[in-house]
Amino acid sequence: MPRFAGIATFARLPRLDEVGRADIAVVGIPFDGGVSYRPGARFGPAHVREASRLLRPYNPAQDVHPFGAQQVADAGDIAVNPFDLSEAVAEIEAGAHALGQDVDRIVAIGGDHTIALPLLRAVHAQHGPVAVLHFDAHLDTWDTYFGQPITHGTPFRRASEEGLIDQTASMHVGIRGPLYSKEDLRDDARLGFAVVTSEDLEEEGVAAAIARIRARVGDAPLYISIDIDVLDPAHAPGTGTPEAGGLTSRELLRILRALADLRIVGADVVEVSPAYDHAQLTAVAASHVVYELLSAMAPRTASEEQA
Repeated sequence: MPRFAGIATFARLPRLDEVGRADIAVVGIPFDGGVSYRPGARFGPAHVREASRLLRPYNPAQDVHPFGAQQVADAGDIAVNPFDLSEAVAEIEAGAHALGQDVDRIVAIGGDHTIALPLLRAVHAQHGPVAVLHFDAHLDTWDTYFGQPITHGTPFRRASEEGLIDQTASMHVGIRGPLYSKEDLRDDARLGFAVVTSEDLEEEGVAAAIARIRARVGDAPLYISIDIDVLDPAHAPGTGTPEAGGLTSRELLRILRALADLRIVGADVVEVSPAYDHAQLTAVAASHVVYELLSAMAPRTASEEQA
């Protein structure tokens, strides 16, 4: 089958209903009812799947066969109510719990960043408080938007308040751009997050950022949440709240590759909005991010670890 033909599952993987059980499921969550600016991330899962057709089974950068060392399957989409945010959040959590009966770990494609909260609730039910490594231009620890406590700008505040995260091991990476006030940073620290800003990466380099991440996370169970707007708009224009001065695709992929020996228990890649994309720039970047996450989550043989 030519790569451009056929139904687009992620990386042309088998569907979960074809294999019955999997180590990891890639699942779409087509929901953008929590956005505060540009909508359209509900179309993100299909867009990323379409751009993933060219991914191949061997990852030389990590020296691993991510689809051979473990069973990975595409679980389709979790259907959610597009008109009721509270009901949608409950449906996402329930869907993640149900999917967890057939798979060990989930990598979700959003959807807006609201989906991180119900996913963390499901992960917490299995692992207890987890370290959250959050790649984003924005903190996403604000309190409310227009009086609403659950939006794409608030998931990690709610997660911290609910005890879902390990406040000694969580971190944001790539933060940049204007804030409402300096109090935003003080609030964020109180909620349990350390920060590697985009400026830190520019001044200290990727290796220093990796060292800070690894020291912070340690051996805690790790949930990785990636808003594609952590990348500069030059690399990812198709997103809801773009900010200048972001990471390059190469920098983000390099950081993810350095996390392969950590205890990654789940992940999401969110905020791909196809209407603002050009030539699949954002979707290609997002598909490679998912691929590197799946590769980092793959078990290594003794020979691979020695190499």
